[in-house]
Amino acid sequence: MVLAGKAAITGLECRPVCLVIYCKPVQIDNLGPEVFIREIRASDDAAMASIIRTSLEDFGAVKPGTVYFDESTDRLHDVFMAAKSHYYVALFDKEVVGGAGIFPTEGLPPNTCELVKMYVSSDARGKGLGKILLEKCLEAASNEGFSQVYIETMPELTRAIAMYHKYGFVFIPAAMGNSGHSGCDLFMMKHL
Repeated sequence: MVLAGKAAITGLECRPVCLVIYCKPVQIDNLGPEVFIREIRASDDAAMASIIRTSLEDFGAVKPGTVYFDESTDRLHDVFMAAKSHYYVALFDKEVVGGAGIFPTEGLPPNTCELVKMYVSSDARGKGLGKILLEKCLEAASNEGFSQVYIETMPELTRAIAMYHKYGFVFIPAAMGNSGHSGCDLFMMKHL
């Protein structure tokens, strides 16, 4: 995995660099070593909105009260300008193929953030990219001083739920915070 650093955001030349999670390029199944993870840019908004909505359609999870109908899905870059929030996109061959983020959702317990909008395009699913995005988000949460990560999800997203379990997320009985996503009916938490 090759990660692109903050230089990509400031407009400086972006060169593959080795950062925090991986020490050398790693091939991700059929995607190859030229996968870059970086923070979202405004120019990524349309691609991520399409990936999110198409993913929910693919899994039969188009419901009112979900990210599918959330107007913020079309302007993720602006949303993730908030303090202690991060949204990462994965690029393959210079094309956005997935993303995930953390957000300090209003009303959550102290030191808790929410894992949000974690979706990968159909062509990139099943290749380990979701795991890498999740690891990057958990690392960011820890670096921001959060001690818990909360998730709202849906039973249709079985593959994601299985991955969350592998990473130590457990079901909790009720929703927390004010995400505005009343269409999600499964809730999970991980202590970092």
